[in-house]
Order: sequence, then C-alpha cells, then structure tokens
Amino acid sequence: MGQSTDWVPSLWMDTFAELLDDDDDSELDYGDQWSLNFNYSLTDKLAMNERKKGWKIYCYSGFANFQCASCSKVWHSAKVTLLFHYRLRSERGSVIMRPFGQACRSCNNNQFELPGFSQEEVERALLRLFAKIRKNCYGEEQDSDDCGPVDKKFTKPHEKSLCQACSQGICCQEDDDDDDD
Repeated sequence: MGQSTDWVPSLWMDTFAELLDDDDDSELDYGDQWSLNFNYSLTDKLAMNERKKGWKIYCYSGFANFQCASCSKVWHSAKVTLLFHYRLRSERGSVIMRPFGQACRSCNNNQFELPGFSQEEVERALLRLFAKIRKNCYGEEQDSDDCGPVDKKFTKPHEKSLCQACSQGICCQEDDDDDDD
C-alpha cells in the first residue's frame, strides 16, 4: 500500500477513467459519459437552481497521509473528508471533487496541507461514489456493504481544530459519509 503524502489529482483522474473504461466490468455501465473535475472552494450547500439542475452531494471520509510544508512532519489520518458534487444530465455525468486538508499540530502554522492517498483508498472512495451515483442517478438498489468490509481502527480522537472540513462545518466525522441530498 502506497504511503504518499502528496496530493495527486492525476491519480484520481486516472483511477476514475479506469473504473469507467473497464469494458466487461464498468462501474457505470449505462452508456453515459462521465467526467471528474476539481474545485477547491466547493461547499456542502447546493443553491435551489443547482438542485433543479440535478446536482447531488456525497461526502466521503477515508484514510490519507499528510506532510507539513513548513516543518516536514508526516502524519496519517483515518478521517480525511472528500466532498463530491455529481449529476447526470442529457447522457453526460459530471463529478466535481474537493479534498479537505489538515493543519500540522507541531508547528501550528494554520496552513492546511492537502492529503496524499494510496491507490487502494482512491479506488475505495470512487467505488463508494459510483454506488451513490447508481442509486441516485440510475435508481439502482444499494447494498449496505457495496464496497466490501472496511477495517477501521481509530486510535486518536479527531482534532477538529486541525481539520479544514470542520472549520467550514463540512466534516464527515459525525455523519460518516451518508449525505444523499
């Protein structure tokens, strides 16, 4: 399992494309074109006109690694928030994603570092997103364990003062990834 501390958008783009392009086993096998983009100011609120245009929200909480740009300290977190907006319109699906950062406890510089994800965690997050898309855009029934078992061990409490998502009232810590707006 990779231990990258770098935010790598291409890892997300490539994995998204691979999961969709798998001819025999595509995750969204409905003939629609889907795209993934990033917006680093995305919020968990949808305006009425966005709702009318079919936008929905999904919040995911997962594992990631961080490295402070100031002091080079590395840390791991089991509660890293990712926010997705998605919609299907006229055979075109759009996903907009935002990763939320964490601040370094050691140097307390109030700068949020972006997370680095392993390939496995990227796949897990996207498979969960695709399950939400199948349910909310295509009307599929959703299995309660649509991505298989996830073994999570939380050894330290979530530090809200260091979490960018908490500072904006978006953190998935309490509601644990089931936002079906």
